This record gives sequence, C-alpha cells and structure tokens, in this order.
Amino acid sequence: MKKLFIPFIAAAVFIVAVGILLQKTSVLNPTQPKESSQAVPAVTINGNIILVEVAKNSQERAKGLSGRASLDAGSGMLFIFEGKSETTTFWMKGMSIPLDIIWIQDAKIIRIDKNVPIPAPETPDNKLKTYSAGVAVDYVLEVNAGFSDSNSIKIGDSVSISGI
Repeated sequence: MKKLFIPFIAAAVFIVAVGILLQKTSVLNPTQPKESSQAVPAVTINGNIILVEVAKNSQERAKGLSGRASLDAGSGMLFIFEGKSETTTFWMKGMSIPLDIIWIQDAKIIRIDKNVPIPAPETPDNKLKTYSAGVAVDYVLEVNAGFSDSNSIKIGDSVSISGI
C-alpha cells in the first residue's frame, strides 16, 4: 500500500507544480488584450446613453455623416466646437438619412432641429437649406430622425458627455 501511495503523491505534486508553472508563463491562460483605459465616447440625455463617433477637427466636421447609408439606433455623431466663438451652420449635403440635430451649450440643449430631411437628389449647394442655433455652441449631436421625440428629449434638458 505504501508503495502505491508514494508514486500517487509524487504524481499529484508534479501535476500541481506544472499547473503553477504554466499559469505563471501564461501558456494555459494567454494574455487577453488589454482594454483601452479610454471610455467609449457617449452622450447621456434623460438617461438615454447615445454612443457617438466624435468629429473633433475641421475635416471630420466637414464630412460628418455624409455618404452614410444608415446610422445605428441609439448612436450618433458628436461635433465638438468648444471654445469657438462663431455661430456654426450645418447642411445636409451628401446625406441619405434624415436626422435630428441637437444643439448643446453649457451642458444644456438650446435647440433641436427635428426630422431634418435629406435633400432632393442633385440639389445645388446654393439651394441646400442650412441649420443653425443662431449662437455659438459647444457641441452638436446628430441622431436618427425621430430620436428626440421618441426619447422625450427637449430644449433645456441637461447633457452629459463622456469618453472624449
């Protein structure tokens, strides 16, 4: 009996030692890609979390959502104008999806252009309708048309922006 017990203990010790060694060398537990310490950009209004793409520079702001065939539900594009003193104007050139345009100043919604339609095909640039808050803003948020109404978003609502 003693002769069977010693090899059994030796085998158990060997298995435990190999397990510890493999765990430390990450052979059995490969390193997972580290998650970015930066949060996903999001805008929160009335408890609605809207995941956003961020247009930070003039090239990104000029392109915006032009050329997109669709915009995922609950998502949008956030345009950053913080620190700019001029009034910002938007148009729907190259757009194929109608939008709600939400104008944000000092963490509050100051204007909403709802259900902004796509322009008729081949509308000349000088005939495209423009949209503006009439004052300088910190941010503009574009979301799918109807999003504001379906989520009870209105002028005066507080806005929280994270991950930018």
